[in-house]
Amino acid sequence: MGPLKKSKKMKKKKKRMDSKKKGSKSILPLEPKSMDSDWWNSFWLKNSNSGLEIPDDEVEGFKYFFRVSRKTFDYICSLVRQDLVSRPPSGLINIEGRLLSVEKQVAIALRRLASGESQVSVGWSFGVGQSTVSQVTWRFIESMEERAKHHLKWPDANRMEEIKAKFETTFGLPNCCGAIDATHVIMTLPAVETSDDWCDQESNYSMFLQGIVDDEMRFLDIVTGWPGSMTVSRLLKCSGFYKLCESRERLNGHVKVLPEGADIREFIVGNIAYPLLSWLITPYDGHGLSPSMVGFNAKHKGARLLAERALSQLKGSWRILHKVMWRPDKRKLPSIILVCCLLHNIIIDGGDTLHAGVPLPHHHDAGYEEQSCQQADSEGLTMRENLSKHLKRRE
Repeated sequence: MGPLKKSKKMKKKKKRMDSKKKGSKSILPLEPKSMDSDWWNSFWLKNSNSGLEIPDDEVEGFKYFFRVSRKTFDYICSLVRQDLVSRPPSGLINIEGRLLSVEKQVAIALRRLASGESQVSVGWSFGVGQSTVSQVTWRFIESMEERAKHHLKWPDANRMEEIKAKFETTFGLPNCCGAIDATHVIMTLPAVETSDDWCDQESNYSMFLQGIVDDEMRFLDIVTGWPGSMTVSRLLKCSGFYKLCESRERLNGHVKVLPEGADIREFIVGNIAYPLLSWLITPYDGHGLSPSMVGFNAKHKGARLLAERALSQLKGSWRILHKVMWRPDKRKLPSIILVCCLLHNIIIDGGDTLHAGVPLPHHHDAGYEEQSCQQADSEGLTMRENLSKHLKRRE
């Protein structure tokens, strides 16, 4: 027996249902362009009288809340716009029932990263729920990982020559390519995930971030995802950067011959937590240092502090890295750290200036004692001695 013929009533009902399904994707329209600025007006009115020391000027107030100027904010929106528009919204709506504009999504994500406040608190300031803040922030992070990665890369030969020239002019260190330092990102973990692997020297659960910066405190290379229980020297040796340098695939530019006749290869500077290598120069340590050693340490410290200041600025600007993270997903935390580093570089690349109170007023790893590594290879010892003599002769 053949299939039953559908009645006219059933056909009409099916037609109505089909039309509803087809139109279901456009029931919640995107906020029109004319409303893009409304999120800022309502946010400003809601938060400018919150008791915080917020600049009276709206332009400076914008930078206070989101760390970037309007121009840089628009640039960040342009990077992620395609991803935030093309992906399914998953119910990302405001209290008026409209889908969130790209600008408002970016603002929510930046505020969450900049303030380190809870998702509930950030949601309240924008008139959205906690789950919306969570979804928006992660969508933003995923997009920035891919779309902004060109803002964190090892310099080409021409740019490296500029960096080396600046280090030599400012600190007297010829062929210096950058400064290295590391910091802990502290977190709380569920009892089922706690282990000695993640418990560091100060009995905190933490994840390491190692960064190498240039003369403008821009990150050139980062390593993260490793437990804070490691030593800084061990973290270095686990990095791809270490392997590249040891195989002469990085810091392999031309060797500079000093007036005294000594050869100086490309190198970076680091504190005593790092090993003294031919491409990583650390300061003299201990008592009874000669005048030339003391003079070298002073120049070395000036260059090395660039990395320390960069990490203080990073954790001060993006307070989510400074506050104790509540049960973060350890698989996602490296992405959050990377995006904060990308944003740090975008601020520098865009020529933005931070408010004086944004960088941390103290050390980026306050509460942690400085580690000491006694490892030194013969090439590193010779390089440091030659640099010390060179600086002494320039006095």
